[in-house]
Order: sequence, then structure tokens, then C-alpha cells
Amino acid sequence: MNRLIAILTVFLGITVLNMAYVHAEVVEGRDYEVLKNPQPTQNSDLIEVIEFFWYGCPHCYTVHPHVKTWLINKPDDVDFRYVPAIFRDNWVPGAKIFYSIETLGMMETLHDKIYDAIHRDKVNLSDESVLFNWIEKQGVDKEKFVKVYNSFTTQNQIARSNQMMRQYQLAGVPAFVIEGKYLTTGRKGGTPQNTMRIVSEIIDMIRSAKE
Repeated sequence: MNRLIAILTVFLGITVLNMAYVHAEVVEGRDYEVLKNPQPTQNSDLIEVIEFFWYGCPHCYTVHPHVKTWLINKPDDVDFRYVPAIFRDNWVPGAKIFYSIETLGMMETLHDKIYDAIHRDKVNLSDESVLFNWIEKQGVDKEKFVKVYNSFTTQNQIARSNQMMRQYQLAGVPAFVIEGKYLTTGRKGGTPQNTMRIVSEIIDMIRSAKE
């Protein structure tokens, strides 16, 4: 009996510790960083969340379903957007793909498919000939896509992505910048679930500070 009580005590202790961790407040340095040069947000009435990503990043692919789930119940006072990161030249095609489908209003239909094509189906969408043929197979007007993909507007958006990466001092992806000031990454969050928990708790922290 004493042994059973001891086992139950240990079990309950571990459970309490786990619960405490799940509901623990975020801690600077452990869960997030405060940027040295905070940036202005697009809408001061909303709490801004930006996910910097790369379609070819396996960690971005892993966290993406959890981002989508989080977005289903996104608070009304939160403005979320994706920004493609560009750390190397071979990341440029992914950024151009993103801005092209965004311009064409095809985020809902193609964003997930692009991730799956690269990681699940092993399609090399960095090869433009492969990309353009794949796009056509998705029922997209190939000529229209190619025009947007190579447009001056898309080039300007690429330049803006590069500028934002420098401003936010990013070192990798996935990276989440909240309110232009707080940075958390998949590495700090550990699991994808914890990453999104940290994002939510930073939002709560910002909201509380505004009250």
C-alpha cells in the first residue's frame, strides 16, 4: 500500500509539473527574444503576427498545420500574415512563388499544395520549367502565372522581404515576429504545439499591457 501511495505521489507530482509548464507564462530569453530595433506594424489597432518561412524548410512544413489550426480560432484583434524569407539565392524561387499566388488570389488553393509538392511528392519547384508545368496542372493559367512571377511588382516584394529580414535580424525559419518587437522560433518553442502556445501567450502579454 505504501509503495502504491508513493508511486501515485510521484505520478501526481509529474502531472502537476507538466500542467504548470503548459500554462506557464512565457519567459524572455527562454521562449522569446525582444528585438533590439522594434519595427512599426501595419495596423496599430491590431496585434501583428508575422510568420517568416521558406517552402523548402522541413521545420516550416511541420509547423504549418499547427499554424493553420491556430488561425481557425485566431483572436479578432490579431492580424496574421506570411512573409517568405530569403537567406540564400535558392530561396528566391519560393518567395516568388508565394508572392505570385498571393497576387493571383490563390493562397487558399495553392499554399498547402506547394508545401506538399516539395516535401511529400519531392517536386523540384525551384526549377522554373518544373514549376510552370506543375502550376498548369493545378488548373492555373500558366501564362498569367509566369507574367506575375517575373513581374517588377514581384521583384519589389522580394526586395521588401530582404529588407524585413534585416530589420528583424532573423537567423532562421520558421520565425514568428509579434507586434514588431517579440521574436520566437521553432527552436525556442520546441514542438510545433509549444511554438504556437508561445505565440498565443505573447499576444496575451501584449494585450494585457495595453489594458
